[in-house]
Amino acid sequence: MTAQDISRYQDILITTATDFGLKLLAAIAFWVIGRWLIGMALRMMRATLEKQKIDPTLLRYVGSIMTVTLNALLVIGILGYFGIQTTTFAALIAAGGVAVGMAWSGLLAHFAAGAFMVVLRPMKVGDFVSVAGVTGTVVELGLFTTTINTPDNVQTILGNNKVFSETIQNFTANPFRRVDLKCQLSGVADHGAAMAVLREKIAGVPNVLQTPAVDVEILDFTLVGPVLAVRPYCHNDHYWQVYFDTNRVIREALAEAGFPAPMPAQSVTLIQAA
Repeated sequence: MTAQDISRYQDILITTATDFGLKLLAAIAFWVIGRWLIGMALRMMRATLEKQKIDPTLLRYVGSIMTVTLNALLVIGILGYFGIQTTTFAALIAAGGVAVGMAWSGLLAHFAAGAFMVVLRPMKVGDFVSVAGVTGTVVELGLFTTTINTPDNVQTILGNNKVFSETIQNFTANPFRRVDLKCQLSGVADHGAAMAVLREKIAGVPNVLQTPAVDVEILDFTLVGPVLAVRPYCHNDHYWQVYFDTNRVIREALAEAGFPAPMPAQSVTLIQAA
């Protein structure tokens, strides 16, 4: 090999490396600029939808779809810049998608369930719900999962298909809910007077609604005495405050009115043999 051949090969190598380096730098620049443009487009879309008072649940759902779609288009564009046939790449993606879809059909079920929940709206972000054995506040309705924060501040993530296939109790949907409590009376107590005292005192508990009025009725009978059902109504945000305050008022109001404490009692009869 002559010096002229070596020089020619060196020139070819330098030219190829330079072209590849320039393309690589351009691809990195395209990626950075593309990601910045995608972020700006998503922020603009989010701001526009928020001005139109779009539901937060739908807003996050659309944002997730747009993020995945735009990033996929950016990757395909960069590959096309390198000379890779994007049509072949798209066909490979489609074939891989079919294979992955068959292997991970559960994810598609979660995706479909998420879409139905966005359309039918059995619940939305911020609602207090009970679903699939989990009770708490909805934090996010995503493409595949639903995130709920329980009252003891534990983040719980459920698959959308699990959520949509179970019974959903939405405590926030209605303007008020009922607090169910019980009060055991002594068998010698005047139940009518006790019921009147409780209706009056519990109606004065903060955040207890006047309409519907507080329900105090005889629920059951035990060996100790009658059991009263005590049922005030309140907004869901005040449920536990009303729950605990009503329990306290039951105890204090009956004691102040002089009602005897319920005590289990038994009559024993002794019969002596003749």
